[in-house]
Amino acid sequence: MANGRYKRVLLKLSGESFCEPGGFGIEGSALGSISERILEARELGPEVAVVVGAGNFLRGASFSKVSEIPRHMADYMGMLATIINACALQETLEKLGQPTRVLSAIEVSAICEKFIRRRALRHLERGRVVILAGGTGNPFFTTDTCAALRASELDVDLVIKATKVDGVYSDDPEKNLNVELFEKLSYADVLEKDLRVMDHSAIALCRDNDIAIIVLNIFKKGNIAKAIRGERVGTLIAKS
Repeated sequence: MANGRYKRVLLKLSGESFCEPGGFGIEGSALGSISERILEARELGPEVAVVVGAGNFLRGASFSKVSEIPRHMADYMGMLATIINACALQETLEKLGQPTRVLSAIEVSAICEKFIRRRALRHLERGRVVILAGGTGNPFFTTDTCAALRASELDVDLVIKATKVDGVYSDDPEKNLNVELFEKLSYADVLEKDLRVMDHSAIALCRDNDIAIIVLNIFKKGNIAKAIRGERVGTLIAKS
């Protein structure tokens, strides 16, 4: 069965993964590409949970600053957008033969199940990909924090943060060409250097529950498989 070293992994997908760089909404080619990478991960043996963001539609914090909509409502709108992404991903995965369930922190009973820890674990144990939508169900928390929270609740061995860059850099690689790509960082390094990898609350949650994080480029084929097999890829964040 398992060619990988992990029993259960959580993949954190940004909303931007659902469209081409600079795009908006959901694009079929990007959706298919994500689904293929999830299938690749499942074929290596581990149970797979996925947390989806909604940046391809809106980000609550930034949207509230350019509109008359208060932050708490903008965040709830973002949570609803994660459900749109989750349902699109579920349908694509199931068309490819992978049983999948969407569990949401916000109840939308017509199209997804309510998140209940035991239910999520049962789905994972039966080989289903579990897509976790609706963030934490509370405003003022990002989907990165949701990923760390769900990883802690579901006894996940590894969090894979899928991005559009090759890992964690000393500075923004799109703005500064003279940057360092870190191969490994401790949780303390991330917090002390104030590296914008994940929210500090997410890093602290993973640290407190000893969950390793790998930050990698999802758009490079084979990266997720390498991470699951324990090969060097991206940036590993773990104990020093």
